[in-house]
Amino acid sequence: MPAPHSPHSTRAPRLSGHRDPGDAWVYADDGTKYWGRFGAAGLVAVDPGKGMLLQHRAQWSHHGGTWGIPGGALHANEAPIDGAIREAGEEAGVPAEVLRPRLTWVADYGVWQYTTVVADVTEPFTAEKTDAESIDLEWVPIAQLRDIAQGRGDRVLHPAFATALPSLLEVIDTRPHLIIDAANVVGSVPDGWWKDRAAATERVIQSLTQWTRNGVNSADLGLQGTQWFPRVTVVTEGSARGQVGTDQVNVEEAAGHGDDAIVAAAQRVASTSDQAWVVTSDRELQNRVTECGAQTRTAGWLRHLMS
Repeated sequence: MPAPHSPHSTRAPRLSGHRDPGDAWVYADDGTKYWGRFGAAGLVAVDPGKGMLLQHRAQWSHHGGTWGIPGGALHANEAPIDGAIREAGEEAGVPAEVLRPRLTWVADYGVWQYTTVVADVTEPFTAEKTDAESIDLEWVPIAQLRDIAQGRGDRVLHPAFATALPSLLEVIDTRPHLIIDAANVVGSVPDGWWKDRAAATERVIQSLTQWTRNGVNSADLGLQGTQWFPRVTVVTEGSARGQVGTDQVNVEEAAGHGDDAIVAAAQRVASTSDQAWVVTSDRELQNRVTECGAQTRTAGWLRHLMS
């Protein structure tokens, strides 16, 4: 069995005859080359206690010896989020089950696209060099990354990552968490909801699930990036109780008045690293949640985005 290829070598490893069709260069008209026939994607894993996972790239790789993020060429018909997580698992031992995608950011070069996937780490893990593409892996505190972005420190970044880093740092602390006033949203359209409030609430939950699963356009949220995957909590009351949450939407039942439960949810979210966005057109409730630090959006705003 041949010895493992060294990440310190300047000679590229021999590619397998069974390599994926996506493992190929794409050339622009000016001769610039990009790795990945179907585009490429990389993972920005953010751990609240350790910072961002960076990869010291193997010397033989493109821009070898620089620091960037785990990532690589996409497979045919592979979603960028799936590709970024797969590559991070192959290169750094990142377990997919502890990641929650927060946003994507697409850099479009015409003939080729690179998607940066920012994901929150829900359970700490130890990164491991699982192939020859990494000289080292390191969790770098966000404060240190801000210094690096301003030209301080001796860590040399991959050119594309150096360009993207300031924008990434602008959104690194942004975690929108939508708290939905189910009764208000359901009652915002005269579609016969009063005949079966529970069924109408279930339809809203399913619409929210599909909407967030597909990713929300950043412009619709007034945020930077390309797509966001916000956390969503739906608060139900009265005859709409008994709803079941989904992989994208958490459901909380109000024990008493729905408004009080929504205020409590906003206070709880405001005490975390998330930002509470309460969706309701109830003016009194808007005033109450604003006092505890939440932003507000109307039921019409949400209905429009989900339509």
